[in-house]
Amino acid sequence: MTGAARGQGRAIACRLADAGCRVIAGDVLAEVATLEQELGDRVVATNLDVTDAASWQHTLDAGVSRFGRLDIVVNNAGILRRAAIDDETEADFVRLWRVNCLGPFLGVQAALSHLRRAGGGAVVNTISTAGLTAWSGHAAYTSAKWALRGLTKVMALELAADQIRVNAIFPGPVLTPMVVTDDDPGAATWLARTPLGRAGLPSDIAELVLFLVSDQSSFITGGEFVIDGGQTIGTLLRTRPSGE
Repeated sequence: MTGAARGQGRAIACRLADAGCRVIAGDVLAEVATLEQELGDRVVATNLDVTDAASWQHTLDAGVSRFGRLDIVVNNAGILRRAAIDDETEADFVRLWRVNCLGPFLGVQAALSHLRRAGGGAVVNTISTAGLTAWSGHAAYTSAKWALRGLTKVMALELAADQIRVNAIFPGPVLTPMVVTDDDPGAATWLARTPLGRAGLPSDIAELVLFLVSDQSSFITGGEFVIDGGQTIGTLLRTRPSGE
């Protein structure tokens, strides 16, 4: 479980633990360690840089040493950056791609031997509705999410013979620290402008992930699951009052 220190990732880690999973929780943020206080011996919290293969190896070794096996990988870690194409820098573009696309690749690659030894497993990659449409001012983010969408499909094809299922979730507006920031105090209001009339909660995402890693979804791989309150359905046309 990556990006587990706060927000959506923390909610997923806690929900999986509540469902009986033992969780290897990784994050670059030091607060990931507080999960051990919250969940006790159900979790191993480690410092994980998803862009570093050695860091992945250290995290998985620590978790498998404690729990004995690995059955699930949830690639949730990601970073968001807003910049017009004119203002984007090569360094920032590459950094975002490394976290949002290379990270899941390195994680699955590092986990493969463990998943095969377990006889199969489940991988969930967190994408975004930016991987379905396009967001102006987010060239690096949008392109990385589209790339991760394709990577998920390839993973699903290649790993099916090993009984490793790989699916993607596409969250829309979710109330997390990454998107509700001090420099945008009105974020919670505009994020709620979905057909369902509210923004998503981290717990909403956690329930979907739990389904996708459980036996209830045992015949699903390569799937794309949009969880956005209807945001990407289309245009809601209002009926004009009579007489207009």
